[in-house]
Amino acid sequence: MKLINLLLIVILGSVVFLIGNTAQAGEKSVSFSAKLIAVDANEGCAIADVNNDGKLDLVAGRNWYAAPEFVPRALRPIEDRNGYIHSNGDFPYDVDGDGWMDIIAQSFFQTEINWFRNPGPEGLKLGLLWEKHLLVDTQVDRNEAELMEDMDGDGVPEFIVNSWNKETSLLAWRFTSEMREVSVPKGNRMIKEMREVPSATKITIGSNKNGHGLGIGDLNGDGLKDILFQSGWYEQPKENAFGQAWKLHEDWFLHASIPMIVRDLNGDGRNDFIYGMGHDYGLYWREQIEPAPDGTLRWNEHLIDDSFSQPHALHFADIDGDGEDELITGKRVFAHNGKDPGGKEEAVVYYYNWDKKNNQFNRHTIVKGSAGIGLQIRTGDLNGDGRLDIAVAGKSGTYIIFNNG
Repeated sequence: MKLINLLLIVILGSVVFLIGNTAQAGEKSVSFSAKLIAVDANEGCAIADVNNDGKLDLVAGRNWYAAPEFVPRALRPIEDRNGYIHSNGDFPYDVDGDGWMDIIAQSFFQTEINWFRNPGPEGLKLGLLWEKHLLVDTQVDRNEAELMEDMDGDGVPEFIVNSWNKETSLLAWRFTSEMREVSVPKGNRMIKEMREVPSATKITIGSNKNGHGLGIGDLNGDGLKDILFQSGWYEQPKENAFGQAWKLHEDWFLHASIPMIVRDLNGDGRNDFIYGMGHDYGLYWREQIEPAPDGTLRWNEHLIDDSFSQPHALHFADIDGDGEDELITGKRVFAHNGKDPGGKEEAVVYYYNWDKKNNQFNRHTIVKGSAGIGLQIRTGDLNGDGRLDIAVAGKSGTYIIFNNG
C-alpha cells in the first residue's frame, strides 16, 4: 500500500511545503516540511552551533541562520561567476581554538583555502561580517568539492580536495600553524607584524591522478581509511601515511558523487560503496565480492535508482528513527547551468531504506518540485524535537526540511 499526502501552505511569509512520503507496506512513514530560507546560487551548507547557545544553527554561503527562527545573518560576501559562486562548500571547525565555530571554505575556480573567524557574541549580535583569513594558497584551481575527515585517527581532521581535472594531483591538507606577516591595527592605522597564525601543510595522496568523485573508507579491511575517486582508490599506507604517496588501484572509472559512501551493506564483512552519477542519471551501489587470486578487489554493480539525474551529493543518517541509517540524496539543480542530462527536470530529494532481506534500497519521497540539492546535504535536530532534520542548499534555494515524524 502507498501512502501519499501533499499540502502547500504559507505561514508568515515563509513558504513551507508539507510533504507526505511514499511508503511500502510494513515500512515506517515519515512526513516532512520544507522551509525555504534563501535564494541564490550557493550550493554548500553546514550545521553547527554558531553562537554557543546550545542550539544547532545553519550556515549556507553568504549567511548563517540562528535557531530557532533561522533569520539570515551576514557571514561573508561571495562573488558570482557564470551561474556559480566563488564557494563550493562550508566546513565548520574551530580553527583558532577560541571556543567559537569558524568556517573553512574553498572555491571551484580560486586556489585559496580560507577560514572565516567567528566574531563572537558581540559581533554575532551586531551581524558583523566574519574576518577572512588565508589558510593556504594551494596553487590548484578547478576544484570540484572537498571532504573533511580525520584520516590518521589523531582527532584532527584533514581537508581533502577533489578536482574534476584528471591530471591534477589528489591533495589533502593538514591543519597547523606558521609564523606569517599579517596586518594588525595599532591606534588609527594598520601595521605589519610577524604572528603565529593558522595554516595548512600539503599531503600528496597521489600525483597527477584525480577526477570527479571522492569518498573515504576502508575498502581492503586493514583498518585504515582509503580514498576513492573517479579512477579507483588510493590505499592508505600502514606507516608514514602523510609522508609518501599512496598506492593507486585503478579498479573503475566513474563520474561519481562527492561523497561516495563506504559501508558494509550486506553484512558479509567486506565494505561496499554507494555512488551517484554527479552529472547524469544513475544511483548505484557496488558490492564487494571475493577478491581475485592476486588480491585485486572485485565488485558487482547494482542499480538503486535512475529516474532522476545529478545525484551529486549523498548522505547517510537515521532519518526515520528506526535505528538504521538511510541514504539521502536528490537532484542537483542546474549544475552546468542546466546543460547536463535531465538538467531542467524538476527538483527532488529522496531517502532510501536498506532492505537487509532482499539486499536492495527502497525509495521514499522527502521533497518533490521545490527543494533540490547542491554540493552538501547535512542533518541535525534543528528544532529540538528529537528528530533529524535535513539542510540542503542549491540553485532552487537553501532549505531546511523539518522531519515531522
